[in-house]
Amino acid sequence: MILVDGLPANAVLADDRGFTYGDGVFRTLAMRGGRVQWWSQQYAKLAADCSALQITPPAEADLRRDLQTVAAQLPDCALRITVTRGSGGRGYAVPENPQPRRVVSANPLPEYPAHWSKQGVSVRMCELRLPTQPRLAGIKHLNRLENVLARAEWNDPAIAEGLLLDDAGNVIEGTRCNVFIVEGGALVTPDLSRCGVAGVTRDLVITAAGRNGLRCHIEPISRQRLEAATEILLVNSLIGVWPVAVLEHRRWSNFKAAPLVRKWLDALDHPLY
Repeated sequence: MILVDGLPANAVLADDRGFTYGDGVFRTLAMRGGRVQWWSQQYAKLAADCSALQITPPAEADLRRDLQTVAAQLPDCALRITVTRGSGGRGYAVPENPQPRRVVSANPLPEYPAHWSKQGVSVRMCELRLPTQPRLAGIKHLNRLENVLARAEWNDPAIAEGLLLDDAGNVIEGTRCNVFIVEGGALVTPDLSRCGVAGVTRDLVITAAGRNGLRCHIEPISRQRLEAATEILLVNSLIGVWPVAVLEHRRWSNFKAAPLVRKWLDALDHPLY
């Protein structure tokens, strides 16, 4: 199911700047039972990303109507909300009066092996390196070619994710997930001030840590630090939390996160609204 500016459609105009230049942003989120998971945080992040690119974000009321339309037919689905700068003529210059376009698409929720969330997943290191671009760091913009190329590096269905390093050799993210490690009883997540995508679930984990009196640091994480961690956790809005069981030659057979950490991380596997 696809809605373009609130109306059923299966295409956008060929001169849309999201198509021609990747000029836009998007968010991926889960709908369960007709209710959108973490909607207020998702909308806030979408609006912030739009503003960072100087695109007027869609009104929340318009998106809520779109979501109600989707919920009437597909109450359980994976949603993608895309906002582009709209149609524009030839050239990179921004049109004088751009009319942003919103696209809401819905697909079945992905099905993953049930044991992945409890017994852990196998991951690999990607060869592709993320370049530095502070102006776009943290934003979920439409230029995702790096993720496409990184994901093309393997086709083994037993490998759930690939981890990406920056040009300095620090861990930034997975091709579709944010990363946390457990180290000395504290959580650490990569610094995304120079590249990478800051996801909503990452923000939720950081906030939950603070509310529960747990230390959570935002710092550079080298590959050596990653491999020495007590635990590696992958998070995003569709998977919740996956612990890493195998990273190439290294295996984590017992997950040793503090009980309080595990308690609220496990809560992310269930719908929270």
